[in-house]
Amino acid sequence: MKQVKVGLIGCGVISGIYLENAKKFDFYEITACADLNIQRAKETAEKHGISKAYSPEELIQDPDIDLVLNLTIPAAHADIAVQALKAGKHVYSEKPLAVTRKEAESIMAAAAETGLLVGNAPDTFLGGGLQTSRKLIDDGWIGRPVSAAAFMMNHGHEHWHPDPGFYYQKGGGPMFDMGPYYITALISLMGPVKRVTGSASITFDERTVLSEPKFGEKIQVDTPTQINGVMDFHNGATASIITSFDTWYHRLPCIEVYGTEGSLVVPDPNTFGGPVLVRRKGQDNWSEIPLTHGFAENSRGIGLSDMAHAIFNGQTPRAGGDLAYHVLDIMHGFHDSSDQGKHYMVNSTCSQPAPFPTGINEENFTELISKR
Repeated sequence: MKQVKVGLIGCGVISGIYLENAKKFDFYEITACADLNIQRAKETAEKHGISKAYSPEELIQDPDIDLVLNLTIPAAHADIAVQALKAGKHVYSEKPLAVTRKEAESIMAAAAETGLLVGNAPDTFLGGGLQTSRKLIDDGWIGRPVSAAAFMMNHGHEHWHPDPGFYYQKGGGPMFDMGPYYITALISLMGPVKRVTGSASITFDERTVLSEPKFGEKIQVDTPTQINGVMDFHNGATASIITSFDTWYHRLPCIEVYGTEGSLVVPDPNTFGGPVLVRRKGQDNWSEIPLTHGFAENSRGIGLSDMAHAIFNGQTPRAGGDLAYHVLDIMHGFHDSSDQGKHYMVNSTCSQPAPFPTGINEENFTELISKR
C-alpha cells in the first residue's frame, strides 16, 4: 500500500503517542523527526526506529517527506506550517492552528496557493465516544438539538505542571488550552457557529508555582482565566460554555446536548472513549449506550491517518484546516465580545465533519474509511 511519508517536527512529550500510534495505521509512515534540540531528535529517532534525525529546516527541505507533522509549541505553529507548505508539503499540526487569526490566515493562504492540505488536532472527536454521540444525534434519538452545555473548569496548572508560565500568557488561558477540544466536539455534533458572546476576566493577577523545579516562582497573569460564553449555531441550537482556571471544585458535566425528544451526556472531549448516556422523553432513567465505533483508547493520530487517506483520494480531511480556523476564530470571538461589550458575528465557517462509518475500528479502518 502506498503511504504518505511523514516528518515529525517537535520531539516533546506529545510526540510519543503519535509515534506509538503510527504503527497502527496503514496510510502514513513517520520516516523522519526533527527538533531544535538535535540530540533530542536523535534520541527520539533511535527509540522509535526512525532512520532520519534533522533540524526543522533540514526536514522541511527533505524531498522524500510528503507531510509535516507539526508538534512544536503554539507560537511556532504558523511559521513551521507556512514554511512546510511553501516547500511543497502538506501539514498536520497539534492544536491550536495558530495563536492569532492573522497567523492562521497565513497558513490557510499558503495552503490555497500551493493546493496542499492542512489538518489539525484535536482528533478526539473521531474517537468512539464522540462518534457514538454523533450517530445518536444524526439518528434522531434526542430529536432536534435545541441547546448544549460545556464545562472545563479547574484551578490551573501551577500546582502540577513543571513549567506552567505559558498558560497565563497571551495565547494561553483555559480557552486556548482546552477550548479546542470542547468547541471542536460541539461543531462535530451540531455544525458551524454563526455568533458568540463572551464575558472574560482575570481573577488572580498573580499565581505562585507549587510544582518543581520552579516552586515558589511568581507568574504574572496576562490572559483571561475565566471565560463564560454562548455559541449560536447555524442549525438554530445554542450552547453555553465555561472554561476556567479559577474554579476549585465543581460537579458539572463535560458536555450535554438537549433535544426536542431527550437529552444526551457526551464524554470528556479530551478523551476518545465513553461513557455515552441518553435519556429520552418519558423515560425514568439514563441509559448507557454501547459505543458504535472503535478507537475508544488514546488514538491520537487517527486524524492524521484520515488526512493521509484524503490526500490519496482527493477528499477533505475530517480534522481539516477550515474546522481548525473556525475553532480559533470562535475562541478569539469570546475574548473580543467581552472586550467590546457586544456579540461577535463569526466571520469564518466550515462544513460539519463527516462522521466515521458505524463499526469502524482498528482492524477494519483501512477498509471502511472510504465510506462517507
